[in-house]
Amino acid sequence: MTRVKVCGITRAADARLVASLGAWAIGLIFDPSSPRACELEHAEEIAAELRRELEVTGVFVNTPLDEVARVVDRCGLTMLQFHGEEGPAYCREAGRRTGCKVIKAARVKDAAAVRALEPFHVDYHLLDAYVEGQRGGTGQTFAWELARGHRGAAPLVLSGGLTPENVTAAITSAQPFAVDTASGTETSPGRKDERALKAFFRAVAGTSEAAPPPVVA
Repeated sequence: MTRVKVCGITRAADARLVASLGAWAIGLIFDPSSPRACELEHAEEIAAELRRELEVTGVFVNTPLDEVARVVDRCGLTMLQFHGEEGPAYCREAGRRTGCKVIKAARVKDAAAVRALEPFHVDYHLLDAYVEGQRGGTGQTFAWELARGHRGAAPLVLSGGLTPENVTAAITSAQPFAVDTASGTETSPGRKDERALKAFFRAVAGTSEAAPPPVVA
């Protein structure tokens, strides 16, 4: 079964809904420039309630390690996602200091961007669409066949403009360990659409039943 991560969560009610649908992980964004940035007090509430049910991921962009560790301690995160220019040593140290699993993201515009993840010996690699000047949540897709060039032991998470309408094609093309949705299942930035989420999970489940097991190495 392909797992589902739902990113851009800002409200406890949305987090509960996502958990009830069987999500593997949620993403709480701690980049202040994002329209989906999550307030710390909301992140604390969400993590305290749900971290035993799913992975509670903090999404950071070029954040000093001391600040990442502070947020982890305050909110009780279980996983970290780095979406900036963080290098392999930074990611390794973040995992060591916090005890969290680590996802390293790449914005994909060509095969070289996929290959650039190879030095990152982290828990997961994530592929997102490349849009100039934006870090994620753009609603744009990329050429999913580029994901086939992914190498290394880290399971692959596929992101970038995934919706209930296109996630079947994305899974069939890329065969990821998990898919990650944000803008494709919301009514406005940071506010999830219940009908779209349910349709997304149904599409993933239906595709997983008909497809070979996802590639994990």
